[in-house]
Amino acid sequence: MLEQERLEWELTRGEWAYEPHDRETALQGGELARQREGDRVIIDRPPDTQVNQSEPIAPGLPEVGVRREVRVAGIRVAGRRRRPSGEKAALRGDLQTSGRVWLLGGIIMIVLWISLFAFPATSDWWTRQDTALLQKIVDIRSSALTSIADAVAVLGSSWFLRILRIGTLLALIFVHRWRHFFAMVLAILLVQGAVEFIGYVVGRPRPFVEIIGSWNGPSHPSAPVAGLGVTLASMAYVITATGRWRRIALIVSGVLVTFLILAQMYMGVDHPSDAVVSAIFSLAVTVVLFRWFAPEHAFPVTWTRGVAAHLDVTGARGEAIKRAVGEQLGLEVLEIKPFGLEGSGGSTPLRLKVAGDPEQHVFAKLYSHTHLRSDRWYKVGRTILYGSLEDEVRFSSVRHLVEYEDYIQRLMSAAGVPSAEPLGIVELAPEREYLMVSEFLEGSEELTDAEIDDEIIDHALRVIRSMWDAGLAHRDIKPANVMLNEGRVVLIDVAFGTVRPSPWRQAVDLANMMVILALRTDAHRVYQRALLQFAPEDLAEAFAATRSVTLPSQSRSSLALIKKEQGIDLVDEFRSLAPPTEPISIQRWSPRRLRLAAGALLLALFALAMAVAEFTGGGIL
Repeated sequence: MLEQERLEWELTRGEWAYEPHDRETALQGGELARQREGDRVIIDRPPDTQVNQSEPIAPGLPEVGVRREVRVAGIRVAGRRRRPSGEKAALRGDLQTSGRVWLLGGIIMIVLWISLFAFPATSDWWTRQDTALLQKIVDIRSSALTSIADAVAVLGSSWFLRILRIGTLLALIFVHRWRHFFAMVLAILLVQGAVEFIGYVVGRPRPFVEIIGSWNGPSHPSAPVAGLGVTLASMAYVITATGRWRRIALIVSGVLVTFLILAQMYMGVDHPSDAVVSAIFSLAVTVVLFRWFAPEHAFPVTWTRGVAAHLDVTGARGEAIKRAVGEQLGLEVLEIKPFGLEGSGGSTPLRLKVAGDPEQHVFAKLYSHTHLRSDRWYKVGRTILYGSLEDEVRFSSVRHLVEYEDYIQRLMSAAGVPSAEPLGIVELAPEREYLMVSEFLEGSEELTDAEIDDEIIDHALRVIRSMWDAGLAHRDIKPANVMLNEGRVVLIDVAFGTVRPSPWRQAVDLANMMVILALRTDAHRVYQRALLQFAPEDLAEAFAATRSVTLPSQSRSSLALIKKEQGIDLVDEFRSLAPPTEPISIQRWSPRRLRLAAGALLLALFALAMAVAEFTGGGIL
């Protein structure tokens, strides 16, 4: 018989309890008594209550609506809130008010096009109005105004637009902003394609006034006006960040397009309806496309050549993170700071300061479509260069990616691999952005920055041994992911981990860990300690499989520095200590690799041909 049963579950590093919404609600009835301890309600069982010890004691839910509290490493995670159906996610990806206005403008343009050309009566009416307005403008022509109009008409010339477009696209390539690059190209192609198609279908003749400017093809839509509109609007979106400067850029773009419209009308080249409809259409397409295809919160404008995986966590995204973490984990976020960016290339690592007594920190990794696409292209590139080195998970969505990492993290924890305690997954935007929150290892340091003794070497190698025995591989053993915390070696960032990996992959994990340990000690010492847990053949296989490509860039840089300063090649030293073994080839051939390589070659040739055409005066720009 149990004297007392509390609804409080002791975990390895945490405890469970229950807390009513208003902290005044307790279970009703005479079976259970209520006792208050701090912020929690402890449910006690009367002493005379009999308990069947053959059945597991489960906490249950005291009542509907009672909220759960969990403490992990001293962090109180409570007050989780369910987002009701129909409520928008924390991070919204909609068009916003201005985007909807331009979308409405595009719809209005479609209605105007129908009225212009679908019905003879309305078409005749528009033509009469256009001609009457143009005739008034023709009557005020003078040599001075004609010179001004000729100068302004340069804004719509093909060579001027080509300079603006190619210059902007080259700048985007230089800073690796590929999303903005393709958004601008797509906007130009959509507008130019629509102009050519409508011009071919409608075939509207030029105005019935004296024309003093150059022209080509049908009158409607106005190709120069549409070309300038889409070019300037795209430049405003890729050059300036959202806010005051972008508004100024869009206003300047609108003024320049207006000047070109007046010049085209003055020279009698375009009907007023041709120019105005083309301007509004090109601007509407550009604004809606950028809001949908390259929203600012996901693809911020920056001119530094940073890692594409490191997203901006200020502004709308920062507020969304605070709100979502508060609603879904019950943590009040006081501050968001990027953390450890130099060691991360596949996510945006963050340190969150959360309210408490005292205030504490938690660690978070932000994942978005940017990281999902990067992961896919990374795997495609590896397949082209090396083939199928091992079975890798191909993620179908960002949700799938974070679910997989959470699964691997818990699987490794069950296998005895020390890591940070997970606190939960936070949804910022369904299927698009998620935040993985875990314990922050206060006072930890990279293994390569710590003083290493034999006990730490043994512990680090025991971690690899544990993964081998459990049929797991980390796949990203590098200094930034191997931490020393309170005298124990901890692995972090298990996103690349895999279950039942190839022997080659497990051998590479061992070699990378031994290299990290040797950076702070020496190869002979690490090798001798490794013999306590691995066979000599295991160590020989590990370094027979080691190449430059199997070593993370952070480890390669450290190895190169030691070789330069001390003349020591640690990898060669390990190979000389291990039994002689033939190098293990990392090249794997498959039909998929051949298909991808052929497709990449054809794409590169096509891109080269397009670039040559653009610089020689042809092409699509």
